[in-house]
Amino acid sequence: MTDPRIGESFVGEGVNAAHINTVAGPRSGPAGIAWATALGTPSAGHVPFVAVLQPSLPVKPLTLFITKAAPESDEHGLLIWGPAQAGVAAGVADAVADGVISPEEADSDVIIAAVWVNPGADDADAVYRNNREATRTALRNGVEQLPALDDVLAARNEPRNPFYTAPTD
Repeated sequence: MTDPRIGESFVGEGVNAAHINTVAGPRSGPAGIAWATALGTPSAGHVPFVAVLQPSLPVKPLTLFITKAAPESDEHGLLIWGPAQAGVAAGVADAVADGVISPEEADSDVIIAAVWVNPGADDADAVYRNNREATRTALRNGVEQLPALDDVLAARNEPRNPFYTAPTD
């Protein structure tokens, strides 16, 4: 498959919730170009890096972790680079173990993970668990082209998110 698979997932509640957006696809296609471009063009507070399961053991497919929130403190930075990164890497490995990503794609594809860690996050284990599940789910959603259009249309008059609920007509 050459088209990028784009996924999204929000897992958890409160300050330790995870919001992940993923783009996955072949290194030789648009996802690979975006991956290399993002790696080579960091911006202040948003320095992309390769997610690792352990030092010198990057997850496959190679995954570029990009934070959506610049670190606001040393503690916030540690939650980004520690449990959020570990959760993203484990979630990618889970997607491979689950068959969402095939072994062939694990060697030929790349993933971009845009990751939100709330500056108020305060529970490293919850940040890890939520990012792991959100990554696994976003990748599955990308492969399955979710959400279904019927679900989108059914929710159009009741938009809401953790920060706002639209008034009902």
